[in-house]
Order: sequence, then C-alpha cells, then structure tokens
Amino acid sequence: MDQSKIRNVAIIAHVDHGKTTLVNQLLKQCGTFHEGEEIVDRVMDSDNLERERGITILSKNTSVMYKGYRVNIVDTPGHADFGGQVERVLGTVDGVLLVVDAFEGPMAQTRFVTKKALELGLTPIIVVNKIDRDGCNPLLALDKVFDLFCELDATEEQLDFDRVFGSGRKGICRAELEDPDGDFSILMDKIIERIPAPKGDPNGEPLLQIASLEYSSFLGRLAVGRVQQGVFKPNQTYAQAFPDGTVKNVRPQKLLRYEGLTPKPIEEAGPGEIILIAGLDYFDIGDTLSSTNNPVHLPRIHIDPPTISMLFTVNTSPLAGKYGGKFMTGNQLQERLERAHMADPALLVEKAEGASTFKVSGRGILHLTILVENMRRELYEFTIGSPQVIFQKDESGKLLEPVEDFKVEVPNEFSGACIQEIQQRKGEMVNMTTDENDRVSLEFIVPSRGLIGIRPKLLSLSKGYAVTQSFFKEYQPYKGEIPSRINGVLIAKEPGEAASYALSNLEDRGYLIIGPGAEVYPGMIVGEHNRDVDITVNVTKGKHLTNMRSKSADDMIQLTPYRRMTLEECVTFINEDECIEVTPEVLRIRKTELDPIKRKQMSKKPAEDDD
Repeated sequence: MDQSKIRNVAIIAHVDHGKTTLVNQLLKQCGTFHEGEEIVDRVMDSDNLERERGITILSKNTSVMYKGYRVNIVDTPGHADFGGQVERVLGTVDGVLLVVDAFEGPMAQTRFVTKKALELGLTPIIVVNKIDRDGCNPLLALDKVFDLFCELDATEEQLDFDRVFGSGRKGICRAELEDPDGDFSILMDKIIERIPAPKGDPNGEPLLQIASLEYSSFLGRLAVGRVQQGVFKPNQTYAQAFPDGTVKNVRPQKLLRYEGLTPKPIEEAGPGEIILIAGLDYFDIGDTLSSTNNPVHLPRIHIDPPTISMLFTVNTSPLAGKYGGKFMTGNQLQERLERAHMADPALLVEKAEGASTFKVSGRGILHLTILVENMRRELYEFTIGSPQVIFQKDESGKLLEPVEDFKVEVPNEFSGACIQEIQQRKGEMVNMTTDENDRVSLEFIVPSRGLIGIRPKLLSLSKGYAVTQSFFKEYQPYKGEIPSRINGVLIAKEPGEAASYALSNLEDRGYLIIGPGAEVYPGMIVGEHNRDVDITVNVTKGKHLTNMRSKSADDMIQLTPYRRMTLEECVTFINEDECIEVTPEVLRIRKTELDPIKRKQMSKKPAEDDD
C-alpha cells in the first residue's frame, strides 16, 4: 500500500477516561462493524480482567479504512505497571491521541505514557472526552494538558497541538466546544491532516524490529512489528538478528495485517505497515529482521527494569486440590510462567531456591497480581510469597532502591493525616497545591517498598476520598527502614470448619478474615491480632451443649462482618514469613511454615497460645 496513505496512531488515556469506548465509536462510524454484525461493548478489552476492571493491560492493534487511508490504531495500557507494553508500542506509531476526561483532566498515569510519547517526538492530538458529564470543564482540562506538556519539555510543534471535544458514549464530536454535535469523522480528518505518514524507503533493503507478540491457536506465536523500510513477503528468506549478536536465516510462512479487529493474510507489506509474522521458530521482542545480504542489528528496545518480585511455588496446603485446581504441579507452573514471560518480556521469571519455586519480577503490584488472577481463572493452583523490592548497587557498592512519583488528591481536612502516613514510609514531598474546591494535591517521591499497602491505608484515613497515582521514577540511594505491618495475626490451631461460637470469642482479639463454615487447617491465618504478636487460636470449637441449650440457639450468635480481602489486599497484608494460597475458588493466607514448633524456632518473637 502507498505509505502516504497510512497513518499509525496510539491512544493514551488514564483508567476510565473513555479510551476503549472511543475506539468502539471509530470502528463503528468507519464501517468496521457491518450491518447486522453484533457490536461487542469494549471490543479492544479482549481480556476478561480488562473488561471487569476497566483497564487495558495488553496492547492491541486494529485498523480502519477512511477516505482511502488506512489508519492503524494501537490501544496502549493505561497503567504504569504495564509500561513495558507502552514503550514498545510507541515505537510503532507516528502520533498519539491523548484522551482526557473533561471533568478530571490529565492524571498521573497519563503523564507517564505522555512523557514517553513526547520523548519519541510523536505528534499529539488531544481528545477531550465526556463533555456530556455534569460539572465538567473541557477548557480547563485542555489548559491542564498544555501545562502538562510544558512540564514534560514538549517541543514548540508538540505544544501547538490540535484538539477535538466529544463523548464516546454518545458518539458525538466537535472541532470547537461551541460547535453543533458532529460525528467522529471530525477526529479522523484531523488524524489524516496532522499525523505524519510513516517514513522509510520502499526500495531499500527490508528492515523490521519485533515490538510485541501475539498468539493464535492456529498459527502459534506471532511476531508483531512495523516495517521500517523495504518490502516483506511471505516464504522469502530474511536474516534474524538476536541480542547476543548471532544471526540466523528464517523464512516466514505468512504475513498478516489487521482488517478491523481481525488479522488477514497479505502478500506483501511496505514501509509503515504494522504486520504480524507467522512461522518463526524462535524470536523475542527486540529481534531484527533484515536482508540476508546485509544483516542489521537495531538497538534493543529499552524497557524500564522490574521493581517488585514475588515467589511462586506449588501449593503444599492440606487442602490442595480441593477447591477447583486443575494445574498444580511444578512443571505446569513453570510452563505457564515461561509462557507469561514470552508474552510480556517486562515480566521476568527465574528459578529460585527450593523445589518448584520461581521468582517472578514485574513493574509493580498490579502487574504481578494481574498474572496471578489470570492463572486462577485458568484453574491453576499455587502459592505466592510477599512482594519484595528489587535493589541494585552502584559502582561504589552503595545500595540503591526504586523510587516512584506518587500523587495524592484528598480533601484538605484529611491532608495532614495522609502526609504523616506517607512521610513515615520515607516519602519526600515535592509539591502541594489546593484547588477552588478545597481539595489538596500532594506530590511525593516515595520508595517503591513504601507504596506496598499504602492505598487502602490512605482510603481509610480519608474516609474513602483519597485518589492516588504512581509511576516509576528512578533508582536512588536506600532510604532506610520502613515499618511493616505492626500487628500479629490469629493462626488456626486445629483443622475443621470455623464455628460461630469460636469466632465470636475472638472478636475482641482483633478482626477476622474468615466467616463461619470456612474450612481451616493448622497454620492458616484467620485474622489480624490487635497486639504485635502472633497467637494460635481454635476457631473450630463449638459451644458445649446441655439440656438447657440447643444448637439452634448457638446459630443465633451475631458476628461482626468479617473482612473479605481481595487479591491485592492479601498481597499487601502478608509479611515475609507468610504466603497466599491461590486456588480458582478461594484465597487463603497462611504461614509459610505450617508446623508451630518450627515456627517458634525460626521466630524471634514466639507465638502465644490461646486455648
């Protein structure tokens, strides 16, 4: 295809600012959905977790034809934990659509991805979305975008950005705020006018760098990349350059290109086209495909390093295999984790000490818990350890740790308590502003380990009003010790089902994380103690029955509702000597060592016993 008729754009937005809804409208109004075809809500969020959480995790491509132009649209992750996806995707496009909420303006995660885009010199178009929202201020949101671009050292050309106003939900778009409602052809016209056509000599030697991976049940692993120059054809021989400098001749079986949401086979691809390549025996992101006459090694795609790791191991619980688990062996766990790494190179997998134990490293807690949740849904059963920050050392041997830019928006009356909590976690305040609604915006630089578990804590301190965002900044010298969870835990002593009578007697000892009828085993954690020591308790003990008491009366015991913990809450709750038993049906928290005698030998503070 004539490269002057190609436009490659990525869409950037914060969580829930309407990115995928906007893409749906572009697909619909450009005729990608034909008459009689079912339109699926949130089509680009193909992952079940993406649909549920309203976030994009894996970057995906689509393509629409408009006025003879092929517009390739790439949906990028909206969270910094998936920045490994972001950085690779931005290398395949020439411009970006920055979608901002007309009420909230650009957010911290928007800042992360936008910074990457501006550094690459990409041309931005601003889409002020949700202009139908009550209380919104589209022009103020636009001013905030301009301020953000200035902070990120945008060029004069980038500051002279074009913009549209619209509502993805209603399918309306305007060139100016006061204009009557139009459709998204207004945005498509601006994409063709403002986003430059891809460069590259169509007569040069073929050159492509693999930017991402996809998987087809029919074709297997597919390499995805943008043709930089020359022409690629199926069943021709090319040189594949690996990171170690070696070169191997390969012969792709098929080339595919997105037509709407579906990859379709093509006979050739020229400069600027984003294609999928089938038939490569082995490849990884960053590999280069070029002419066999003159093999080229392009610089590896830079990905920010992982900052958090967790240990994955087989489930050794007495209840293993009883709650829906189908894949539970060490080999099955290893195969699944290696497959996760192949799909997302920002996720590192290493063999760790111990039988069937693997160290998995990622960009943040969300990055790792998404993997865990996906494995649960695929009927895997395993245990995970507490998150550990990945330290480094500088040339002089000084210990370095990852730090993050952390932003909190909170009503002024709660700002003092939030500041105190963040500073206890070695946070350094760099900015503080108050808006006309008496909401305070606080900006900190905080060690990554200080952010573990901070979000639920700030929500508690602010009565649910705190809004937080964070993204990786750099490695800095170690900031010193940060207090972990101070309180001990309530540990089950006997196996069986938890009884209401026993649980009611424990309510004054702390708060519970299980309810009556839950199956327990020795070493399983059933609650948090209100003191700083662990305590073993019998939660299966029922009330002794007499002629004057009946079991029905025992069933009338009123219990305080127990705390139902999500996966993220479990991960931030556990200490280093604890782990999470992950099954398709149930999450349980337990001591890594179930034997109480061995635990006492290993612990500095012996657990108390409570009969």
